[in-house]
Amino acid sequence: MVVPVRVKTSEKKSVRKIPFAITIENAREVAITGEFTAWSRTGIKLSRGDRSEWQTVLELPPGEYQYRILVDGNWSDHPEEAKRVPNSFGGTNCLLVVA
Repeated sequence: MVVPVRVKTSEKKSVRKIPFAITIENAREVAITGEFTAWSRTGIKLSRGDRSEWQTVLELPPGEYQYRILVDGNWSDHPEEAKRVPNSFGGTNCLLVVA
């Protein structure tokens, strides 16, 4: 009699490093928040780069993530993001797709 052997495999999704940048003038503080931060009001802080560009590197597994931008504590859209979905507040959330 042959007994099948089950091999345990890890289904851990590999994390991708996603460069994220946004241009916002006259801001003191910029953060990104969304499903990947449980919509935390502190979010992930962005660093100021050249001129008015703010940037960070997100580390996320493949999937789709809704997000918004916090500029000086105020909710804002990412004006360069075309992918959007309706939210429960009558507005829209941006959609980040990680392949």
